[in-house]
Amino acid sequence: MANEMGLFTTGAAVPAHFAKRELSATTKALMGGASDARRISVKGGIFRLLVGGQEVAKNEDRAMNIIIAAAAPNTSRQYYTGTYQEGVVAAPDCWSSDGEVPNVAVKEPKHTNCKTCSMNIAGSGQGTSRACRFNHRLAVLLENDMHGDVYELSLAATSIFGKGENGKMPLFQYAKQLAGHGMNVTDVVTELRFDTDSATPKMIFRAVRPLELADIDTVLSKGSSVEAIQAITTSYSGAVKEDTPAPSGFIPTAIAAPESDEPVVREKKSSAKPADPTDLASTLAEWAD
Repeated sequence: MANEMGLFTTGAAVPAHFAKRELSATTKALMGGASDARRISVKGGIFRLLVGGQEVAKNEDRAMNIIIAAAAPNTSRQYYTGTYQEGVVAAPDCWSSDGEVPNVAVKEPKHTNCKTCSMNIAGSGQGTSRACRFNHRLAVLLENDMHGDVYELSLAATSIFGKGENGKMPLFQYAKQLAGHGMNVTDVVTELRFDTDSATPKMIFRAVRPLELADIDTVLSKGSSVEAIQAITTSYSGAVKEDTPAPSGFIPTAIAAPESDEPVVREKKSSAKPADPTDLASTLAEWAD
């Protein structure tokens, strides 16, 4: 397929004997000294393959098949001060790798506890969204090159939490479905698809096929590699991170309602009644982006 993310025009996979080889000085020189970290971006509704922060390939299909090799143990959070500016990329002003408290590397934490932070209030961001955003990192392999490189895939809240219908499942629901059948996420080829019914960018998951035992061993080995650990680790070294996700406010979220144990929501001009806590929208609000 012409727009698949494979390297070769013939569709051939990268041979396994290249997977562990150190890059040559010549290759590194021609890369301009950039990091060779690899990630999959979904900016603009297109799957984009980035190496060292630079786009090297893209897939304009609405879906692609991956294998989840590893996942971060916790859902992280990130907060940006100010509004989004096209082309400006910077590390978050405050962030948490465990979703509970700010990371020790944060110079000026917004609060000592993420859940009770004012930036976690519905309405603290654009519209009714939260200024501090959820994020979950995966280390994934491409189905047509599972012996090859490990890629970071970073998912926003709308792709992580909630309950899907008609097979359109967010990440956590998808993992629970597999577990209900006695399977791990590393045991299957997963279809990653854009939800075209969603007003905001959202990824949904579906199992395609089980892996052969030999392939499962490969996935487990890849999932414990240095590259996989780096892919699922939330870290911002220095003031600028070349491939930082878009700042808060860039993608508005319609579903939002504060939890009872959150700080009081700032005053609003609207006289609308608070959401009924028994309502489905209120239940999903904790997972709103």
